[in-house]
Amino acid sequence: MLPLIAEPRLNMKPKKPLKQSHPVYQQAEFICSVPKMSGGPLDSGYEIAFAGRSNAGKSSAINRITHQTGLARTSKTPGRTQHLVFFKLDETHRLVDLPGYGFAKVPGHMRQKWGQNMAQYIENRLALKGIILLMDIRHAMTELDQQMLEWCDSLERPVHILLTKADKLKYGAAKASLLKVQKLTRHYGQVSVQMFSSKNGDGLEKVWSVLDQWNEYNNDESSLLTPANKS
Repeated sequence: MLPLIAEPRLNMKPKKPLKQSHPVYQQAEFICSVPKMSGGPLDSGYEIAFAGRSNAGKSSAINRITHQTGLARTSKTPGRTQHLVFFKLDETHRLVDLPGYGFAKVPGHMRQKWGQNMAQYIENRLALKGIILLMDIRHAMTELDQQMLEWCDSLERPVHILLTKADKLKYGAAKASLLKVQKLTRHYGQVSVQMFSSKNGDGLEKVWSVLDQWNEYNNDESSLLTPANKS
């Protein structure tokens, strides 16, 4: 089981909006922060979880995707909390910020406890439709990242990898990292990869498209607030 470490606590009061927005994800609202899945919302509807190392830029990515600068609060001291944080999009759709993993300064017994809570969610949550796995593009595919991918693959959980902080590399180096990760993950059945920058919004529309697909939203913008009808 992975030693999974928590990301910083989330702020319930979003600040000034960013420029690019999506009609659904900009509506994200804090629901609750709980140590165990049993304390969260009822296990129904649609949930998409965000996971990754504690320094992969997960909070910044959530803020960018939801068009809010304060929904997820960053911190200089990762690994402080052990909670699963739920955000409401509408009555049946939620985003979930999972505890970050890999923060070495947290005691081992705490890492084990947090890992158990994360494992319970990923292995048993019926509402979970997919996982956004964040990796720093400069340090992608660490051993823990690979373990996470193997774990999700064994559970047949779809994974979309965001190679974050792409703005910190020149295009050629960023592209090389993307191709490397694509090569290392091509044997998985349900894994896709893209570059992403929370700073300038590169890759935003692509990750929105993945979220829309997992949420089963219609393609036309006017109907994005309701799930697509199933025949």
